[in-house]
Amino acid sequence: MMKMVLDVSCLPPEERTAAWAEATDRALVTTRFRFPEPERFAAQISAMELGPAQLSLMSYEPLQSYRTPRLIRQSDPELYQIALITAGKQGIEQGGGQSVVQSGQFLLYDSSRPFEALAGVDGESSSSLLLQFPRRLMPLSEKRAAPLCGKALNVSGGMGHVFGQTLKALARSGTDLTDADRVRLGSTVVDLAAATIAGHADHLSALPPESRTTVLYHQTLDFISQNLHDPDLDASLVAAAHNISTRTLHRVFSAHQVTVSDTIRHERMSRCRRDLADPALHDIPVSAVGARWGYSRPSDFARAFRAATGTTPTAYRAAACAKGT
Repeated sequence: MMKMVLDVSCLPPEERTAAWAEATDRALVTTRFRFPEPERFAAQISAMELGPAQLSLMSYEPLQSYRTPRLIRQSDPELYQIALITAGKQGIEQGGGQSVVQSGQFLLYDSSRPFEALAGVDGESSSSLLLQFPRRLMPLSEKRAAPLCGKALNVSGGMGHVFGQTLKALARSGTDLTDADRVRLGSTVVDLAAATIAGHADHLSALPPESRTTVLYHQTLDFISQNLHDPDLDASLVAAAHNISTRTLHRVFSAHQVTVSDTIRHERMSRCRRDLADPALHDIPVSAVGARWGYSRPSDFARAFRAATGTTPTAYRAAACAKGT
């Protein structure tokens, strides 16, 4: 669960910029700031610990930040930080690279190298999800990652899409994550971050085997999620889409103590239950809900739904409707 670190709106206007600098110093890395309109400054930061990694959700009015060689000599936690811009535009200069990063793009930077950044390039507020983790945990070598620091990385397809969706899902997660869950998720998102960076550098093969396996697992999960509507979705189709054998696919899922068929079934049932419980979809026939998620025959849908839930789709919808009234 994301925990609020600071919301400067709770403070008097004259204290907000100093409080922001202090909070980001503790939660992120030491930087210096310039605020174009300090009297109007507003910002929030929430954070979630993921073992040795941390995911932060930030929103802020326009500001400039910079990390100098002197600050690095004074304090360097030796972190990689990769930000997914979720609103607005941000500019960055690091390692000779200069970029304007827009909503839906990633930005990689290194706490051990000086940088200058501008949030709110267009004068508007901006927000981002920031994953930070020790550089020693990056399965990709520094030589391969360094050229991408300060450059905009796309999130629209491939590993970038999987990584972005994972960060957003983590930011929305509730309180049911245990400490062990967060440690495991930290390892997973670091592998996904590395795969995203490696994909942009065309060095995916440079990842160690265990990282490639994690990446492949999440790629196939994303493919399954995007193709639940297809009645023919099965292990063979998933394997073919990723140019691997079904045996390899089953081995990847087995490492996560699940099967491909169970995953497909679970994801389909989850979507069906959601739609049946949605009051806005109550005019849609039950059979159409099943067909939407890959059950082309109503009898197959009814049988699978009863096996998964112990009741019929119609009864489930009625109970959800009654509960909501």
